[in-house]
Amino acid sequence: MRWWDIAPVLDLEHELFPEDAWSPGMFWSEMAHARGPQATRRYVVAEDPADGRIVGYAGLAAAGGLGDVQTIAVVREQWGTGLGARLLTDLLQHATAFECDEVLLEVRVDNTRAQKLYERFGFEPIGFRRGYYQPGNADALVMRLHVHDAQGTGNHG
Repeated sequence: MRWWDIAPVLDLEHELFPEDAWSPGMFWSEMAHARGPQATRRYVVAEDPADGRIVGYAGLAAAGGLGDVQTIAVVREQWGTGLGARLLTDLLQHATAFECDEVLLEVRVDNTRAQKLYERFGFEPIGFRRGYYQPGNADALVMRLHVHDAQGTGNHG
């Protein structure tokens, strides 16, 4: 993801997460930590090869051996195509490069489609965060992956 991707990513963010979309400042802040030798973030976009339109994006933060999937989103017409899995695979490869032992994420408790994707990658539920998603006051399921357990398992597709 580059700075010029932020506007189309925000459009997609508001379409997919109308109640709790990230602000421009949140993306700019994350992007500030995604470049250079001290980078602690990885943000990627997926473009439609036909027209260059952004159809997905994902972000990872890493610090102290712990990775956190900050966001992952795919346009509705790409659901079920494997794009989410490809984005998550990229983030997990970078979690390894960032020397993360574990990767955490939060997912809405009512988003079973995303939960199934994360389970296929080996994420396990470890708890809840009540009222995590605001302003809708939706709960989050916290999931964790031990990176060394996931390497070489071949079940990421």
